[in-house]
Amino acid sequence: MIETIKMSSKGQVVIPQDIREEIHAKEGTIFAVLGGKDTIILKRIGLPSKEELINEFKRIAKEGSKRSRELGIRESDVSNIIHKIRRLKRNR
Repeated sequence: MIETIKMSSKGQVVIPQDIREEIHAKEGTIFAVLGGKDTIILKRIGLPSKEELINEFKRIAKEGSKRSRELGIRESDVSNIIHKIRRLKRNR
């Protein structure tokens, strides 16, 4: 779909309603803007939902737990390392 639009004196453009509806864009939708020579491309960016973020953190934690078991790292080892680093920073 191709539409013609005009830029305002403030550099603003209005995305035609039929295009907004087609890409499911509404007020507050975030776009990445790519520009070069005489071309501008707007790419709608979907931010992850709270559930997607929680699932990703769970996946990362599970992967970290698996890796620490493989390396033989215990929870107490991590705690000891954190305390050592904090002491070193305080003594600077």
